[in-house]
Amino acid sequence: MMRSIDPATGQAIWEGEEVAVAAIPAMVERARSALPGWADRPVEERVAIVERYAALLKERTEDIARDMARETGKPLWETRAELGSMVNKVAVSIAAQAERAGSRRADTAFGRAVLRHKPHGVMAVLGPYNFPGHLPNGHIVPALLAGNAVLFKPSEEAPLTGENMTRALHDAGVPEAVFQLVQGGRDQGAALIAADIDGLLFTGAASTGAHFRRAMIDRPHVILALELGGNNPLIAWGDAETSAAAIVQSAFITTGQRCSCARRLILPDGGEGDATIEAVHTLAARLRIGAWDDPEEPYMGPLISARAAQTAIDAVAGLKAKGARTLLPFERLERSDAFVTPGMYDVTGLAVPDAEIFAPVLQVVRVPDFDAAIAAANDTSFGLSAGLLADDPELWQRFLARSRAGVVNWNRPTTGAAANMPFGGLGQSGNHRPSAYYAADYCAYPVASFEADTIADLTGELGGRLL
Repeated sequence: MMRSIDPATGQAIWEGEEVAVAAIPAMVERARSALPGWADRPVEERVAIVERYAALLKERTEDIARDMARETGKPLWETRAELGSMVNKVAVSIAAQAERAGSRRADTAFGRAVLRHKPHGVMAVLGPYNFPGHLPNGHIVPALLAGNAVLFKPSEEAPLTGENMTRALHDAGVPEAVFQLVQGGRDQGAALIAADIDGLLFTGAASTGAHFRRAMIDRPHVILALELGGNNPLIAWGDAETSAAAIVQSAFITTGQRCSCARRLILPDGGEGDATIEAVHTLAARLRIGAWDDPEEPYMGPLISARAAQTAIDAVAGLKAKGARTLLPFERLERSDAFVTPGMYDVTGLAVPDAEIFAPVLQVVRVPDFDAAIAAANDTSFGLSAGLLADDPELWQRFLARSRAGVVNWNRPTTGAAANMPFGGLGQSGNHRPSAYYAADYCAYPVASFEADTIADLTGELGGRLL
C-alpha cells in the first residue's frame, strides 16, 4: 500500500496499491501490442486528443492544483501556475511536432527521396516530485503526439498527481493500453527500465541519471533523455537593491526545489558585494513561509519531506565544517519537520563539494573581477542554468560567449526559460538536448537595464508574500 503525505501536516492524503513488479513486463507488452493502432492514426487525431487533454486540465485546474499543493507542499499559487504550464506545453508540443517531424520529398536522379518520421516505440517516463505534473507532461505529450506508447511512473512522493494526469489523458481519448500508470517506488522503476522499453525519459537526481546511463550501456537502441540537477551560478554585477528580488526568486522559489535554482551567488569583493548580500538578506528574511492553505498566502512551503529537510541540514553542516560563514541561517521551523528557512553561506576560498543542495540554500562566492566571476561560474560539472544580473551589455556578451551552462539568463532569475526553447544541460546536468553539439539557449529582457518593467514585476510578485 502506498501513501501520499502532506509535508505541511504529516497527514496521509491518498492511499493506493503499488503495481506488482512481476506485472510490469506484461504492461510493456500490452503497450507494444497497442502501439500499431495508435501509431497508424492520422497525426491530426492524436493532436485532437492531446488538445482535449489540455482542455480537461484547464477545466480541472482548481481540483488538480489543490491535490498537488497538498501532496508537494507547494503554495496554491504555484501549483496553479504549474497547471497553466502543462496546458500551454500542449500547444508548444504540437508546433514542435509539426516543425521537427514533418515529411519532406525531393526528386533525385534515381527517383524520389522521402523523409518520414516514425514513432520509436514504448517509452518509459519517470517523473520527479518537484514539478510532478509539468516535467513528465513535457515528455508524455510529445511522445504521444509522435505515436509512441507510454508507461508513466510518477514519483512515489506524488502518486496522486500521476493519477490525476492519467485520468485526464484517458478521458481525453488516449487508449488505456497506450498510456499506462505504474505506481510504485524504486523497485517498480528498476523493473520498468529493465523491461523491453525503447526509450527512458527521466527527470531527477544526477546520481540516478548516472545509474541509468550505466544500465543502458549495452542497449544502444534505447533513447535516453536525462534532465538532471544543476549547481547553478548567478553573477550579480549591478545595483544591489534592484537585483535582490531576482536573486531571491532564483534561489528560493519552490523552496529551492527546482533544478534551475541558483545555488551559488557570485559577487564582486568589497562594498558592492556587501551591499548585495545585505539587500538579499533583508528580503529573504521577510519571505512568508507556510502551508498551501494558510489564510495569508506564503511564498515558500515546506520541503517535500522531513527526510529531504534532514538531507539539506546535513549538507549545510558539511559546508560549515569546511569553514563556511553563516550570512543567513538555514534552519528547521517548529511547524513541522519539513519546514525550513532560506539560508546563505559565504564559501569564498573554500573547497566545498561540487554538488546541488536541493533546498533554499545559497552559497556566496566573492571574486576580484569579472573574469574571475565567469571562471567561478564555470567551476562546476553541473552545467544546467546560469544567470547574470548586470546593466552592461558588454559584460553580458562576455558571459554568454564563455558560459558553460545549457540555459543562460540575463537580468532575470536563473529559473526562467521560455517554454518553446529546448532545455539543455552540460556534464552531470544531463543529455536531454538531442543534438550532436551543445548550444546555449538564453533568455534576456529586451532592455538591459534594472529600470526594466520586469524587475518591478518580480518585486511585485514577492510583495504579497512577504512578512
